[in-house]
Parts: sequence; C-alpha cells; structure tokens
Amino acid sequence: MDDREKLQHLLEHWIEHNDEHGQEFREWADKAREFGEAEVHDDILQAVEQLKNASESLGRAAERLAANNS
Repeated sequence: MDDREKLQHLLEHWIEHNDEHGQEFREWADKAREFGEAEVHDDILQAVEQLKNASESLGRAAERLAANNS
C-alpha cells in the first residue's frame, strides 16, 4: 500500500471513527441533561457538530483524493 492508498484508507477510517464518537457523545449529552446539566448537554452537542463538520471536510478530502487518483 502506497501513501496515497494509506491516506484514502485513513480518511475513511477517521470519518467512521468520528461518527462513532458522535453517537456516544449524544448519548452522554442526554445523560447529562437527565441529571440536570443542561449546559454540559449543550457543550457536548456543540462538540458533536464540530465532529460532523470535521467529517464533512475529511469526506471532501477523500473525494478529491479519489478523483485525482483516477
């Protein structure tokens, strides 16, 4: 596997990893709200949005890399 292929694989892995963490973060945000920590809930959800934005950027990078490899 050359570096280009490795990067493509890593980008896909990072996106999947972010999605998994985002789901876990949402679950804990809900738990924080349940025990009265509304601001903690909101902060965690903000982190989820930032992960989503990061994944979108990584997805664009993966698409460009794949297109340039054609």
